[in-house]
Amino acid sequence: PSPGHAQIKIWPGAVPDAQPVAGPEYMQKVGDGSPGAIVIGKVSQPTMTVYSPKENNTGAAVVVFPGGGYWLLYIDLEGTEVCDWLTSKGITCIVLKYRVPGDHMSPHSGAYPNSSMALEDAQRTVGLVRFHATEWHIDPHKIGVLGFSAGGHLVAAVSTNFRKRLYPAVDEADEESCRPDFAIALYPGHMLEHTSKEFQLNPYVPVSKQTPPTFIVQNEDDPIDNINNSLVYYIALKNAGVPVEMHLYAHGGHGFGLRRTNFPVTGWPDLAETWLHTIGMIPK
Repeated sequence: PSPGHAQIKIWPGAVPDAQPVAGPEYMQKVGDGSPGAIVIGKVSQPTMTVYSPKENNTGAAVVVFPGGGYWLLYIDLEGTEVCDWLTSKGITCIVLKYRVPGDHMSPHSGAYPNSSMALEDAQRTVGLVRFHATEWHIDPHKIGVLGFSAGGHLVAAVSTNFRKRLYPAVDEADEESCRPDFAIALYPGHMLEHTSKEFQLNPYVPVSKQTPPTFIVQNEDDPIDNINNSLVYYIALKNAGVPVEMHLYAHGGHGFGLRRTNFPVTGWPDLAETWLHTIGMIPK
């Protein structure tokens, strides 16, 4: 974290459903040229880092799930850089460093239900933020989630699996609701039912009318997370009567985060901000 921000362990004791990780947690730069991206892998001790707005606090908060295929985390490109944007808009930002093994796996092995670790960490963190809402100057009814790629899938997972936690309660924070009040999913993966060739939603993303209002962004030329992942989720939300807004673009690829490009998709943060106005999460 940047100076003045501390990583906070989200579990007071042993993490639930801990899995062996081959080696210590690591952080490294990837990508050619500048600035590249910083990734973290082999995460076995999840933490959250709270970034509070310096002025004009709206009371809204967003828990951010960086992407990385459930095997590592793009912690700056899809994490801390998001907080720079959100805090400038008066929104508290919480980056979750959720558990990932740091090794290449099959495309679906890190996602729930094949692994419960990341979703357990997400449920725990949303509840923790709500538990500390007064202390952190947050409105407990304006806590959302935002994620990219695998983190976008985690957004959908915690938005639809909130009625029962995947782990036994460990303290008072787990008595709080872990349902987000709104959700933002950018180029989400793992949304299609991968065992079928049909256009079907992953059954472990059980959309209902209680799923929170959702904002989706996707590029048609994304080579990693096919556009059908976003389309199948959008249709499920629409059919359930959930307020949903989706923006599709022809070009822009994958993994753009908030960094400026020459493609129209680079304007998505402004659209998301307008959407947050329309659903009453931040003032106009």
